[in-house]
Amino acid sequence: MSESVSKVYGLIAEFETPAATMRAAEQLRDLGFQRWDVFSPYPVHGMDQAMGLKNSKVGWFSFIGGATGYTLGMVMIWWMNAADYPIVVGGKPFFSPFSAFPPSYELTILLGAFGALFGMLFLNRLPRLHHPLLKHRRFALASHDRFFIVIETADPKYQPEATRKLLESLGSTRVEPVEE
Repeated sequence: MSESVSKVYGLIAEFETPAATMRAAEQLRDLGFQRWDVFSPYPVHGMDQAMGLKNSKVGWFSFIGGATGYTLGMVMIWWMNAADYPIVVGGKPFFSPFSAFPPSYELTILLGAFGALFGMLFLNRLPRLHHPLLKHRRFALASHDRFFIVIETADPKYQPEATRKLLESLGSTRVEPVEE
């Protein structure tokens, strides 16, 4: 009879206070860990800096979508009025940016919103229908009263025993493996 060998996703360390979690996050950042995350029941002020997180790239997706929408609107109106089906109406020019602005503005808003939405989904690697943390029995406390740090096995600095000892030395109350 062969046993099924389960793959380890990472190590989860449980902390009781946000201050202890923040200190541990700062030390993990300083040690150069890259594939790890902090989970808490509420936002902890300063955690982004403690983790070494940079500004989100979602704004760039939104900007590119908005610029594309504006350009698309102007080109669409120019093509329809000046190139594809030019009609002289009251001696007005075939194309005027003033009359093309409202549709371009609306396309800027529409494609900017789509850029933000799809950029966020792409950067968060969504939709992901299952995450290994969801079947870990103690992880449910992350939405109640506990703080967790998870270091993935995909991290270049991850070594099973050394990482476990490190998390224990950072003040965690419990360190357990998370299986895929």
